[in-house]
Amino acid sequence: MGQNRRTPIPNIDIGKVYDSRYGESDINIEAFGKLAEFFGRNMPVHRHDRFFQLHYLASGQIRLYLEEQQYLARAPLFFFTPPTVPHAFITETDAEGFVLTVRQELVRQLLHTLPAPQLEPWLMQPACVELQDEVAAQRLPLLLGLLSEEFMGEGRGREAAMQGLTQLILVAALRLSQHAGPTAHFRREDLQIFHRFNALIEQHYREHWSLWRYGEAMGVTESRLNDICRRMADLPSKRLIHDRLLQEARRLLIFSASSVNEIAYHLGFKDPAYFSRFFLRETGLKPSDYRRCNS
Repeated sequence: MGQNRRTPIPNIDIGKVYDSRYGESDINIEAFGKLAEFFGRNMPVHRHDRFFQLHYLASGQIRLYLEEQQYLARAPLFFFTPPTVPHAFITETDAEGFVLTVRQELVRQLLHTLPAPQLEPWLMQPACVELQDEVAAQRLPLLLGLLSEEFMGEGRGREAAMQGLTQLILVAALRLSQHAGPTAHFRREDLQIFHRFNALIEQHYREHWSLWRYGEAMGVTESRLNDICRRMADLPSKRLIHDRLLQEARRLLIFSASSVNEIAYHLGFKDPAYFSRFFLRETGLKPSDYRRCNS
């Protein structure tokens, strides 16, 4: 059996892998569905250096992992992740909402008037909050919707408006975080195996490892690995591997000039025709049609 080596948690720079606007602005907001379409509904464990994130879901259910805490929550909800905090999540296909990403320096600037004893613990502590209060459930998406309009527009005073709305959103999140929901409970060993599996997928998905080989690398059987994935992600282990392949295929089809055949070989498919069948089966579109729809 392979050694259980500790694998670094990937840092995702959204400005490099999704949209260059994220590298140019201190505040960015995107529809949750658009990010889910690109990255997939199963988001393996990752972190964001130098950025705070707030995910708001208006619909659907989420299985969420924040550091070593696990949540099973239903919308409306939000979860807050400080920079470098490892997190992973799986959402239902009908989950929709917003994802707000803010550079950490600006967050502190916007909240500098708050007393440090009140502010600092919150800025360091991830949270998942179900919005059971009707007023809160309406106020947060309203503010996020207004911020999204400003982000997409080019009106006078755009930056000032975005900073003002972001400040209101952060203060609302801070107030609501005292109502953070209860966590789900999984065995620590199972959680470590689940995160280790996702890390190995990130390293080897283009090599098309078998489930047996993943299990061997972690010292667990295929059946136990599959059982852990079903309990933690409500997905079979093979589905997690396919989701990562699809995520990279979508990224390359949209953002690279590589041909479909070149992408197939890059992703480890020995036969481009098999890649096309795989992509069609999983998405309902041929790779060339998907590229054309997203060009």
